[in-house]
Amino acid sequence: MSVLVYTESEQGAFKKTALEVASYAKAIANELGTTVTALAINANDTNALGAYGTDKVLNVKNTQLDAFNANAYAEVIKQAAESEGAKVIVVSSSADSKYLAPLLAVGLNAGYVSNVVEVPSNTNPFIVKRSAFTNKAFERTQINTEVKIVGVSNNSFGLVESAGSASAEDFTPSIPDLGITVESVDKATDKVTIADAEIVVSAGRGLKGPENWGMIEELADVLGAATACSKPVSDLGWRPHSEHVGQTGKPVASNLYIAIGISGAIQHLAGINASKVKVVINTDTEAPFFKAADYGVVGDAFQVVPELIEKLKAFKAQQ
Repeated sequence: MSVLVYTESEQGAFKKTALEVASYAKAIANELGTTVTALAINANDTNALGAYGTDKVLNVKNTQLDAFNANAYAEVIKQAAESEGAKVIVVSSSADSKYLAPLLAVGLNAGYVSNVVEVPSNTNPFIVKRSAFTNKAFERTQINTEVKIVGVSNNSFGLVESAGSASAEDFTPSIPDLGITVESVDKATDKVTIADAEIVVSAGRGLKGPENWGMIEELADVLGAATACSKPVSDLGWRPHSEHVGQTGKPVASNLYIAIGISGAIQHLAGINASKVKVVINTDTEAPFFKAADYGVVGDAFQVVPELIEKLKAFKAQQ
């Protein structure tokens, strides 16, 4: 009857979101008076989960699962939940988890609530707080099904270390034949991804051209941040579409979001509204982004950003 948590990994390494959902699952387990079991698929260092409240790790090793497939992953999690008798399953709010969670809910006849930002205020009945209306409001949702799936909003709960270690055991689920073969996947691994980033540095058409993106990447390197862009920038081909954030792009829920040369169209603001602190740098004092930002700098990005980089480098040198 433990709480089951699906911990995502990439090329064998756990994502930051995996540690956050493990921390969240531990908090729920404490309220329910039970333990936490993590499901890890083709991950390497499963011992790392013990530091975030996991008591047991079900370790799945199968080359058929090297490439993500929502149907296959949902089936594996379903089998793990049934094996453990889990009535609460915790997943992240990554794109992959949002694909598989509805399939998992159908398979387990479970209620699924996404974008959850807090531990349940009550477990009988089971009530969770979630963001709604593109993060402009919160609502409390009651899950009435016996099995409950909770999708934790990125960067909403944080990482909470716990003293302890996790036992590990092999788990061998039956993998459905999906008739899908992935021959190769080429992916850069030396950059912070938008999904895992605590800080995101984003820029728009105010940069005037792709040749000026060097200072954005340098600022991101200094801050240990991910780089992003507005929709017009990706449409123009200045930056890859994988960096496009906003309502029609990737949602961002970072601790710090820095917008440079972005006016702040409503679609963009809707996609980054869950970020905790928003900073805008723009020459236009009437830019809509200033109304949504926590801090605003009125100035030319080509002057402000290089000065900011130098100040940050000097500050880090003193540490």
